[in-house]
Amino acid sequence: MKDILQELETRRADARMGGGQNRIDAQHARGKLTARERVELLLDEGSFEEYDMFVTHRCTDFGMEKNRPAGDGVVTGWGTINGRMVYVFSQDFTVLGGSVSATHAMKICKIMDMAMQNGAPVIGINDSGGARIQEGVDSLAGYGEVFQRNIMASGVVPQISMIMGPCAGGAVYSPAMTDFIFMVKDSSYMFVTGPDVVKTVTNEHVTAEELGGAVTHTRKSSVADGAFENDVEALAEVRRLVDFLPLNNRQPSPTRPFFDDVDRLEESLDTLVPENANTPYDMKELIHKIADEADFYEIQEEFAKNMITGFIRLEGQTVGVVANQPMVLAGVLDIDSARKAARFVRFCDCFGIPLLTFVDVPGFLPGTSQEYNGVIKHGAKLLFAYGEATVPKVTVITRKSYGGAYVVMASKHLRADVNYAWPTAEIAVMGAKGATEIIHRADLGDAGKIAAHAAQYEDRFANPFVAAERGFIDEVIQPRSTRKRVARAFAALRSKKQEMPWKKHDNIPL
Repeated sequence: MKDILQELETRRADARMGGGQNRIDAQHARGKLTARERVELLLDEGSFEEYDMFVTHRCTDFGMEKNRPAGDGVVTGWGTINGRMVYVFSQDFTVLGGSVSATHAMKICKIMDMAMQNGAPVIGINDSGGARIQEGVDSLAGYGEVFQRNIMASGVVPQISMIMGPCAGGAVYSPAMTDFIFMVKDSSYMFVTGPDVVKTVTNEHVTAEELGGAVTHTRKSSVADGAFENDVEALAEVRRLVDFLPLNNRQPSPTRPFFDDVDRLEESLDTLVPENANTPYDMKELIHKIADEADFYEIQEEFAKNMITGFIRLEGQTVGVVANQPMVLAGVLDIDSARKAARFVRFCDCFGIPLLTFVDVPGFLPGTSQEYNGVIKHGAKLLFAYGEATVPKVTVITRKSYGGAYVVMASKHLRADVNYAWPTAEIAVMGAKGATEIIHRADLGDAGKIAAHAAQYEDRFANPFVAAERGFIDEVIQPRSTRKRVARAFAALRSKKQEMPWKKHDNIPL
């Protein structure tokens, strides 16, 4: 019996060493943690239950039968984050470069199946050289099995991808189908084809970092939701994100203790909106001031900065926030901001997270670039996302809300439940100057008359009361009371039930 127990411990020790001490040292030299170190940091201490530690590949070509490391380049299992269950897989770059074989993929699929069955999030830590070339189509088949599970799990359990090394070729499509992607600066990259192929095919000279690094994907492509300085910071931030999310689409988000008075009045909000309608202000100040303990977890902070998305808590409960940012492009809607917000709105709706929308939008960005690149369809994505969302929706208009953008930003007409406006709100088809020049075109040569008409238009429409008279605004509120009013609105909506007509699925304008 002792011999068997000793063999078990020996095998476990070998498996835990991955590709050996030399490769572990090389991983550390690159500023990267090992697969197991990452799992230990991500999960609560002592909570990790590993599966398939002794699985090996079955390839016999190219001499592979002589190199069969235990675990086959990926660590899989489950554990807890602040006491709540999550499933995790962590690719081990020290073992055959973390390359994906049929059995490597099988281990990941097993974890994803268990996550679906038991209703818990999946966190994938990607650090892989790609498909294991020696296995040929078996490796590609393994990828396909993982992809199918990503699709099946979408909207059922939260899926989070951490890119903590290379992720290239077909491997990028699994993270692309997950809900959130986080990268590490200077040590991770994602691309379909690498710099060498790009150079051969298009004669472009580009580095891996420029082509698919963290800065590229957080600022330009919007593929990634956040980038962090190192592995430790990335893992800590993912722990924080999981705290905001429900375990699955049938459970509510976690309620955390809060120590912030829900009736707190914030006097400074009365002067947040400047006197001059063209002067910008920081919408994040409003978000921080109404959130419990001023805690705001922003998503895609570096992309489309004219739109803000992220999570706060109100009375300890998770709320998704979408807000125009007047500091950037005056908060205008464009292709990138519409895509960013639509994706976030749909995630919140999938998992029953209420939506809070702060509106200060002068309209859609004009220009040939926007029209040629399909602003009509991309803008319709946000319109569609808000219209199909059945979670509680509360909207606060702080200043401008003009034209079609007024409708798109969670208006009463898209089944928002409670729509508030500050006294500074202006709800109209367009600004006074543009409207006057259209309505009173005959007086364009007379500056005095045009000024008088513009003043008259402002008196009539540059306020929230016309919309309030129609019932499109439920209440004009004092800015200082925004936290209290919004929290009470969500409290009243906790038992909301709303369903869409039966359909196989909708056909959102992609």
